[in-house]
Amino acid sequence: MRRIKINTGLTLRSYLVFAVIIVGFIALAIRVFCLQTINFDYYQKKVVDQLTTESTISSERGSIYDASGEVLATNVTSYRIFISPSSIQKAMQDGRAGLDEFISRGLCEILDTDYDTVYALTQKKGSLDATVMRNADDESADKVLAFIADNSLSNVLYVEAQSKRYYKHGDLATHVLGFTGADGGGLYGLEYYYNKELSGIPGKYITARDSYGNEMPYEYQSYIEAVDGYDLHTTIDIKIQAILEEQLKAAFEEAAVQAGVCGIVMNVKTGAVLGMATYPDFNNNSAWTLSDFYQAKLDASGFDASSKEYSSLKASLLQKMWQNKSITDTYIPGSTFKIITSAMGLETGVVSTGESFTCKGSYKVAGEIIHCNKTRGHGLLTFAQGLQQSCNPILMTVGARVGTDTFYQYVKSFGYLERTGIDLPGEARGIFYDEKSFGIVDLAVSSFGQNFKVNVIQHLTAISAIANGGKLVTPYLLDSMTDADGKTVWEHGVSVRRQVVSSSVCETLASVLEEGVSGNGGSKNAYVAGYRVAAKTGTSEKIGDNKDMRICSCVAFAPADDPEIAMIIVADEPTAGTLYGGVVAAPYVANCLEQMLPYLGVEAVYTDEEAAKFEVEIPDFAGEVSYTAQSKLSKLGLDCEIVGVGTIVTAQVPAAGTMLGKDTGKVILYVGDTAPVENIRVPDVVGMSASAANKVLINAGLNISVKGSQNHGTGAGPEVIEQFPAAGTVVGKGDVVTVTFRYLDITD
Repeated sequence: MRRIKINTGLTLRSYLVFAVIIVGFIALAIRVFCLQTINFDYYQKKVVDQLTTESTISSERGSIYDASGEVLATNVTSYRIFISPSSIQKAMQDGRAGLDEFISRGLCEILDTDYDTVYALTQKKGSLDATVMRNADDESADKVLAFIADNSLSNVLYVEAQSKRYYKHGDLATHVLGFTGADGGGLYGLEYYYNKELSGIPGKYITARDSYGNEMPYEYQSYIEAVDGYDLHTTIDIKIQAILEEQLKAAFEEAAVQAGVCGIVMNVKTGAVLGMATYPDFNNNSAWTLSDFYQAKLDASGFDASSKEYSSLKASLLQKMWQNKSITDTYIPGSTFKIITSAMGLETGVVSTGESFTCKGSYKVAGEIIHCNKTRGHGLLTFAQGLQQSCNPILMTVGARVGTDTFYQYVKSFGYLERTGIDLPGEARGIFYDEKSFGIVDLAVSSFGQNFKVNVIQHLTAISAIANGGKLVTPYLLDSMTDADGKTVWEHGVSVRRQVVSSSVCETLASVLEEGVSGNGGSKNAYVAGYRVAAKTGTSEKIGDNKDMRICSCVAFAPADDPEIAMIIVADEPTAGTLYGGVVAAPYVANCLEQMLPYLGVEAVYTDEEAAKFEVEIPDFAGEVSYTAQSKLSKLGLDCEIVGVGTIVTAQVPAAGTMLGKDTGKVILYVGDTAPVENIRVPDVVGMSASAANKVLINAGLNISVKGSQNHGTGAGPEVIEQFPAAGTVVGKGDVVTVTFRYLDITD
């Protein structure tokens, strides 16, 4: 029997190859299993991403309203014009030669764009979306749509409706509202702080497309609806805001302020900000355009418009223009801080309002002599009078009695060592001494508000604590938020941080401060007839900035016996006139309160002295019997002169509706054929005392209408700073000359 020899080496190799094949199949099977099951979602997404394009569906940005529901910021429709470069290139390959040039020329003519720029966009191979113009108006969009329809360009050229931010009142509340950028996101103010809430959640539209951008039927095509942003309902009262801005502008212009003015009006009980403004302002609808004030600074630089220096300065000025001084800037509060020092002294019991002091014009601390604002001294004063006259030595004495440790703790308790937490971006921190190094000289200087810095909202919040009975509240601007259906999704609640001082101390201080306005104190220019106003003025150096410049300010709250609102005006670097807060800021605080308090429903309560100075409205006497008209005028407290022959009134001066002061006003009634004649040249009374101006105008046969500071008739203190009509104007007998009085001899 023949034996067969087996090649074992070949058999082993065969087994080995077979085994390798089997292992390979197993690995492949495992890999396929992983691809189709375990990693299916991952690889499916990669395929979907290659086959689909995702288009964002913008959510509608929420609107912003004032406290009464008036729209402050909303959206208007604008249009984005864009092309699909890939589709243009494919169309050209399919026979539409020169399509890129045709579209570029057409859009250049319609949109007044640069041909080369548009043409460059058409050459972006692989791109499905290239923006030609954002924020196009209705007219431009309609022309592009017609261009598309007339030339069968619907697959290569597109018009997309978008929302554009619009500020209804332009330059009102600009620094509070802020503005949005090109992408619709908030950049400053409430727009930035509440950007997430305003923005909502964008939706998505996912579409399958081929490499040329053409839509393809695909099972993963989907639509995710956008969620619109919330509407903001703020505490800003548009009427109060407008009054505040008007007065800030007037203060800025009269005192030739170089670094801007700012002001805040706040509800003392809740912390709700009713008005907040900075001047110079700007227009939110064109936020990247310098206002006239800042453009003048840029023009005065002498830089060439194409230079880097010009661009750098412009960017710096834009940043300055956008800053909300009430939030971002710090300043030395000056004598307005004496209210806080007084609260410390009264609360700790180291002083009483009736305690007597003698001011000799200076105060010596640790070998250093610190002067009073009245260098020759105030003489004998009570503590209340010392606060009203803004006496530095008296306040330093009280500060020394309080002591460094207790004083520092009160500074902390009043909120000066922390931010207020107001819902606006960029709030600056106050700058105060380190507790361990706070010495007796620092204490003396701090007691009258010098050598440390606060921000404006921080200081007004502390003053509001004095006005509301001692509670430190958190200031705020957002009252509530509502969704697209009008449903309230969030509402603000009053936040009291702590009780700082007792209500009895607050009542005492309010009374003292009110007497400083209505009596012979340094805040007389903050007086408003019929209202008890508590106020304090201040003037400080710009230590560390520009020692030659001053900051003038005034804080106030009213009515003093039951405060509703507190306000502050700060003028940074005034350069014209008397540079004290009592002259630069206080009169404009008074002008604001005179309009705001009646608007808020606070009823005026006049003293007998104030009632005697009432102005009354002159009726229309045309056609009446002269002696009947004379009798009516007598009952109104007005004098009367009849000119001409006859019994029926044919004309009168001043005209019906004019306001005249009781006991000083005189009406000229013309009868018969006699008519008024303009033959009196208005005398110049600017700079005169109240009594002198009154005498000159009455002797000239004219009536006088008084505006401004109180105690006009006494001839003590106030001077005429303005008159209308101007001196030299020719008017008729009995015409009214309006004069504005102000105390110019007061210091802080």
